[in-house]
Amino acid sequence: MPDTDPFETYAGDYEAWFERNPWAYQSELSAIRSQLPTNGLGVEIGVGSGRFAGPLGIKVGVDPSASMRTLAEKRGINVIDAKAEKLPFKDASFDHALMVTTVCFLDDVPAAFREVIRILKPDGILVIGFIDKDSVLGRQYQEKKDKSRFYRLAKFYSPGEVTSMAQEAGFKRFQYVQTLFWNIRQMDRVDPLKEGFGHGSFVVIKAEK
Repeated sequence: MPDTDPFETYAGDYEAWFERNPWAYQSELSAIRSQLPTNGLGVEIGVGSGRFAGPLGIKVGVDPSASMRTLAEKRGINVIDAKAEKLPFKDASFDHALMVTTVCFLDDVPAAFREVIRILKPDGILVIGFIDKDSVLGRQYQEKKDKSRFYRLAKFYSPGEVTSMAQEAGFKRFQYVQTLFWNIRQMDRVDPLKEGFGHGSFVVIKAEK
């Protein structure tokens, strides 16, 4: 990840986003849950504060930010200090892996995907949740990224770009769902899920090893 300083310094602000936008958070969580396997051993890469791993029952995570690791550990997650491009696990260690709003912060996405496919068991599953750069929210984040503590160094991707990099790493059988169709600050309920991408700002890709 290019820079962990914002996550070290502003961990409280990171957590506050989820408190300010509970319906957006629950919508993202619902989209991920719809694609994540319910059985087997999972790991979240770029686990952050554990906001997703915790309710999804994932007990292992990696993150390079000490502040984020502390918050995740309080949610009962065993977090290791590591980067996505060099995972500290043996080959074929996990049944599934999760990455939520992580790809935009990586130095080398293809290298990270190669590491994920290495640590997954045969027929293992990768689930990737991210903001589509071509969506309404994606464009807003990019327009204001210079003023954002967290997104100033981020690089946003389209579903097609993420799929292409995952394919190059060896993933196959892609499935897509999307959510966040409205202004997140005006939401008063969990958004519906729709297959595919191109309309919702938050996209979840499920891929098989």
